[in-house]
Amino acid sequence: MTKNEELLEQVPSLETTTNQETALPDGAETAQPAEDMDLNELLSSMDAPMAGETPETSPEVSAPTGEEPPAKPKRASGRKKKAETTEPAPETEEPAVMVSGDTETAPLNEENGTDAAPDTDPSLLSEDTAVEPAAPAEDQPAAAPRSVSRAKPAAAPILTLESRGEIETDEAREDAIWHEIHNAYRTRRLLTGQLGGIEQTDNGKTIAIVDYKGFRIVIPIKEMMINVGRSPSGEEYRELMLRQNKILGNMLGAEIDFMVRGIDSKTRSVVASRKEAMLKKRQIFYLDTDASGTYRIFEGRVVQARIIAVAEKVVRVEVFGVECSIMARDLAWDWIGDAHERFSVGDQILVRVLNVRRGDTVEDISIKADIKSVSQSTSHDNLKKCRIQSKYAGKVTDVHKGVVYIRLSNGVNAVAHSCYDHRTPGKKDDVSFAVTRIDEERGVAVGIITRIIRQNL
Repeated sequence: MTKNEELLEQVPSLETTTNQETALPDGAETAQPAEDMDLNELLSSMDAPMAGETPETSPEVSAPTGEEPPAKPKRASGRKKKAETTEPAPETEEPAVMVSGDTETAPLNEENGTDAAPDTDPSLLSEDTAVEPAAPAEDQPAAAPRSVSRAKPAAAPILTLESRGEIETDEAREDAIWHEIHNAYRTRRLLTGQLGGIEQTDNGKTIAIVDYKGFRIVIPIKEMMINVGRSPSGEEYRELMLRQNKILGNMLGAEIDFMVRGIDSKTRSVVASRKEAMLKKRQIFYLDTDASGTYRIFEGRVVQARIIAVAEKVVRVEVFGVECSIMARDLAWDWIGDAHERFSVGDQILVRVLNVRRGDTVEDISIKADIKSVSQSTSHDNLKKCRIQSKYAGKVTDVHKGVVYIRLSNGVNAVAHSCYDHRTPGKKDDVSFAVTRIDEERGVAVGIITRIIRQNL
């Protein structure tokens, strides 16, 4: 009998022991199947301490008996064993994880891949106890700590009611208008504004204030081109200035053209000239010709004009750089008692140029125009509405040398030479008129005022 046979007889249950499932570490490379190892290697492997354990804490392997083996202490998983046997990764600074006192902390088990330390009781953790997070895997780099600083959010755009709508702020609108003024200054382009005021400077000079889209435009009075004759001196000069101020006062609210003469970007101040704008328009419309060789404004042409001043019996208009006055008789076919009732400063109307006088220079140009010739006369048609010995209501438009001029309610012009009322009729009085004769040639009805219905006191 050999030595190996004698040894097998002394350990009869070794075969059954090797056939049982042995709880070896999953990741232990030295653990080989029993049938592939010889006896000496198997014994030496059983006597050697297990990976990750010290010889003092390693359990002894007892001979198998019929009784159930005692419960073995929980062993670390193969993943944990492998992490312990390998070379530890360099330490990285990780933020500490604070565990709240109200949070239940359960020990880790083998299902999630890590075990809680056997000597650590989760109930002993306090609110100030920091738990070190698990080390990152070997194939994943350590995450950098998150920065707590945040960039300042940009200003949110204006929320509009319409989808993809845009709102222009007051500042952006002012910048656009100022850019337009600055561009007009460089290109010598004409701008149009409203005459909004008359001021006296500290040194006694009169200036006109024009409003252009919210910007204040200053025009000296000598650049307003108010022609009142030659420039006198002394007391006559003072009277001239009073007359010019009166004319400017009547022009308040009128639309005028101007050219920018100077700007100040810091204070956004603008100085302009109406005279230059009017002379430039005169050159274009009265002296220059078109492709056919004719003037743009000629006798008989209907043009558009601006009303710059209104009085009781006269209306002053500006026709492409030239001003002219239109009397009340040329305003309409029917008689008008007061021009303010139909015309206002700032209106744009149609006029017919009756005469054009072109001088030697651009400053020596004058015209004559009227308004009633643009419209069709209805005087003769309205006369058919009147019958002799009939009475009609009307309004007194004027009284001149005892003759009363009346505008009847049916649109007919009437003339009365006498009045049966003991009161004297005046302008804008409502009267009762009796027709005695119809003048077809003049297009008026002749009659008598029977009574004054209402006086305009």
